Amino acid sequence: MRKPEKLEKKTKKKLGPKGQLMDTAIDLFAEKGFSGTSIRDIANAMGVSASSIYHFFGNKEGLWIAILRYSVEELPAQLREVCQLDMDPVERFELLVRTHLKYSEHHRRESKILLIDEGMLSPEGQRINRKLQTEIMDIYLEQLQILKDLGYIQTPYLKVAAFNIFGVLNWVLRWYRPGGKLGEAATYDEVINFIMQGLIGSRDRKAK
Repeated sequence: MRKPEKLEKKTKKKLGPKGQLMDTAIDLFAEKGFSGTSIRDIANAMGVSASSIYHFFGNKEGLWIAILRYSVEELPAQLREVCQLDMDPVERFELLVRTHLKYSEHHRRESKILLIDEGMLSPEGQRINRKLQTEIMDIYLEQLQILKDLGYIQTPYLKVAAFNIFGVLNWVLRWYRPGGKLGEAATYDEVINFIMQGLIGSRDRKAK
């Protein structure tokens, strides 16, 4: 499996004008939200004119879509790679969640942008956002169905289970801070243990 990229964050000088605008917008969107950030806010933070942003991206939503395609859009592909691994289904699901956590942490700022209110987007923006979220949902539902078919999961409401998992993962983005006392690996272990306990109970439980 190709592991989530471990790329060092580029400096604004190395990114180039378009990349610098995206990087600044990511910070502002993550901090103030999509609706709370204006083109002028981004331009002022960069020390450029608003026309520069319109030149590269057309409008604020175009900038958001460019950020999405640069970062979060790769997540479904990484999750699918995990699903193709020939391994114990419970361990594979745990790896799926761990991969999701690592990817989201690597793209922490960008991942937060995915959670914006769809009502703020145009129909095209909503389509792109929903397509990405649907892809991720379908991947989880497929793996949850496998666990259910094997007798690990009893609930008939797999979509509810998936939404509960996403709720946990999304909150990790809010409270987790790298360099904490527990450490990244141990923190992820705790999150995964919590999710798996909720899904199947004891880790020692055997499929029927």
